[in-house]
Amino acid sequence: MKCLLVGLLTFVLCIQFGNAAYKLQERFNWKQLDFAFPNENLKQQALASGDYIPQNALPVGVEHWQNRLFVTIPRWRDGIPATLTYINMDHSVTGSPALIPYPDWRSNTAGDCANSITTAYRIKVDECGRLWVLDTGTLGIGNTTTNPCPYAVNVFDLATHTRIRRYELRPEDTNANTFIANIAVDIGKSCDDAFAYFSDELGYGLIAYSWEQNKSWRFSGHSYFFPDPLRGDYNIAGLNFQWGEEGIFGMALSPIHSDGYRTMYFSPLASHRQFAVSTRILRDETRVEDSYHDFIALDERGPNSHTTARVMSEDGVELFNLIDQNSVGCWHSSMPYSPQFHGIVDRDDVGLVFPADVKIDENKDVWVLSDRMPVFLLSELDYNDVNFRIYTAPLSTLIEGTVCDQRSNVYGPHNSVAAVKPLHPIYPKTYLNPTAKPSYVAIPSSRPSYLPPYSGSQRPNVPNAFLYNQQHNALTYDAANGPHLFPAIAQIQQIQHPAPAAREGLGSYATSRSVPWWQQHH
Repeated sequence: MKCLLVGLLTFVLCIQFGNAAYKLQERFNWKQLDFAFPNENLKQQALASGDYIPQNALPVGVEHWQNRLFVTIPRWRDGIPATLTYINMDHSVTGSPALIPYPDWRSNTAGDCANSITTAYRIKVDECGRLWVLDTGTLGIGNTTTNPCPYAVNVFDLATHTRIRRYELRPEDTNANTFIANIAVDIGKSCDDAFAYFSDELGYGLIAYSWEQNKSWRFSGHSYFFPDPLRGDYNIAGLNFQWGEEGIFGMALSPIHSDGYRTMYFSPLASHRQFAVSTRILRDETRVEDSYHDFIALDERGPNSHTTARVMSEDGVELFNLIDQNSVGCWHSSMPYSPQFHGIVDRDDVGLVFPADVKIDENKDVWVLSDRMPVFLLSELDYNDVNFRIYTAPLSTLIEGTVCDQRSNVYGPHNSVAAVKPLHPIYPKTYLNPTAKPSYVAIPSSRPSYLPPYSGSQRPNVPNAFLYNQQHNALTYDAANGPHLFPAIAQIQQIQHPAPAAREGLGSYATSRSVPWWQQHH
């Protein structure tokens, strides 16, 4: 009887934990966010005055650099004492640490346009040790939004923790509907050869900023920036809602190609499709009016594949959040952009409810922030439960065993986005009633011990990847300089991929040094 009970308990636990993340390791979590006030008296004063309202704070962005883990909190509601914060990981290895304003409290004063950050969303650390922060200058969200300050690019030197540049976007760079939450940073031949790109989600544009020229310009009106009218319906955490106006949002940059440029990958939020353009176009101010055909449309990812954040590693692996699936997905950029080559690296129907941001740091460690955003915006969070989590894992661990892992087999196992069925909501429908609270599935407290990095003998089979692309993608392989852009032999119909066959290619570096089938050469 005892053995039977143990066996039954094990079976129940296996079912209970079946959807829990098993590769990502939970490092930090909060029921509600706390801030590192200088002392307890000031904290109590802020609580009493309404300058600090813990239930109003939602983290949306994460970035890692050395011993600091940056977290951003937009000022959507009152009572957010700081928008740009960090965790000192020398002092807080795990748990629920209080967030420290960066670089200090004064620099987080709302409305102090010239000296402070009013609202920050996603941020980026570049390889030159600089932190790029776009201050939207806004308070509130939706109909409550006000603009006490203009959009401004702020760049901090992480060695000295000082701001070294503030640049206000030109009036021509924005419009009445502008909302910018994402940033991508492109470093070229030197730290001065740097560009930042900003996606205007509701104004439907893409803004480029040159560090060297200290100048910005806007690409507007491209149909690829707009939402897909058929993809504006969402079902997340038991909530059905429509974000039908959400245009260009998540962006990722490939490694540098042999022509000296990168590929920018992007998606509208209300879309299941990814698009691409060479940074050769984005870096050229003269191309803002004449570059329609330089943008390329890729295939759809498959059903239930809305995404807000994406990032690409130096060996060509793209990670992206799948907000409908409580998952993080992947794609190896040497493969066609089609559902059978999209994988799920991890999924958790409790811990990864709305994985808002995904980053890869200089050590090839992945960081994922989840925040249950739709519940925060449309219903009510249960502050007796953990609502916000930050996970981490080595990139090699995450992609192991997925179609994105080309270290053992160019094809990989079948693990596609399209194969994932729509989720059964974790939250009961009664959660729309503020008096009802969700019952969550427990997550194991133990996480895997990570394997060491792969050795050289375990690197991808380059000849196999080369043969695959020759036979299926009709492209040539440059063994000396990595992926090189040569003319495709096969003709691609304009109706399928709206770019002429002779259009400039958008090389996509991968460890296998192969090139996606859709890339062309000018």
